[in-house]
Amino acid sequence: MTITSRVAQTARPAGQKTPTPSSAKTYPAKTGAFRSRNGIDPTYYWMVVPVLALFAFFITLPALVGVFFSLTNYAGYGDWKFIGLSNYVNIFKDPAVLQSYIFTFVFALTTTVVVNVVALAIALGLNAKIKWRTGIRTMFFIPMVLSALIVSFVFNYLFSNTLPVLMERLGYTPLATSILANENLAWIAIVLVTVWQAAPGATIIYLAGLQSVPSEVYEAADLDGAGSFRQFLSLTLPLIMGYLVINVILGFKGFLGTYEIIVGLTGGGPGMATQSVAMRIFSGFTGGDYSYQMANAVIYFLITLLISVIQLRLIQRRGVSL
Repeated sequence: MTITSRVAQTARPAGQKTPTPSSAKTYPAKTGAFRSRNGIDPTYYWMVVPVLALFAFFITLPALVGVFFSLTNYAGYGDWKFIGLSNYVNIFKDPAVLQSYIFTFVFALTTTVVVNVVALAIALGLNAKIKWRTGIRTMFFIPMVLSALIVSFVFNYLFSNTLPVLMERLGYTPLATSILANENLAWIAIVLVTVWQAAPGATIIYLAGLQSVPSEVYEAADLDGAGSFRQFLSLTLPLIMGYLVINVILGFKGFLGTYEIIVGLTGGGPGMATQSVAMRIFSGFTGGDYSYQMANAVIYFLITLLISVIQLRLIQRRGVSL
């Protein structure tokens, strides 16, 4: 008998089988982290619960209070009484409210289209191999760090003073007066200023999408004889479609709540030609029309929520991955 067999006999009792790896007991590794009974790290609760509590206190609770007061005749001060759905019924009969909705949606749709066209064109230019590309990018991104209210006041001076004087000297009389005082042209000035400030943010997203496209794709297209325009339609646009969807959704949602630029440029005028829904709602806080505008805010929230759901459905049907 060899030494190895003797050691094996002394290591285990006779008749006992040698344990196999499958029958061996396994013990969970000690990670050093404390976990609750359901297996969730308590740190998760310490991070999530305070955020949910703050969100509920500063967002959810005020929203519910606003919904409650929309069912009353509360003026923002003094006594009030419950009047049911009267405010909601009156809103649908108010031509001024209807005008603000029409202006807001037309403005949001127009600005979304213009911003994405301009931002994509700028992104294509900045993504090309040009000199001083970094410096030019910095110059284009400056507007997004400026305050919208300050920008609007600056453009207000340009539209009211500089542009009319320049047009008068050039002999172009239609623009010899401020377009901000023209009911038919004031909204164009608002769109231009909004595009000037919003385009850099959309450009950053488009640049990220363009840089994610492999260069080999364009090299193969060049070998096939595809021109620049053909490459853009057949390669670039389909490959950055997800980024386009992101910009459209974020842009349209943001432009629906436009406020600062309109306040700085026209103040909702001339008359009520450029008054947005946000301005109409905010006017109820100081104009003694609190409950009425709270009902308007609830309706506007439901409309924007419906639009968001429709957008998500369209994205899911198209199979766009965000």
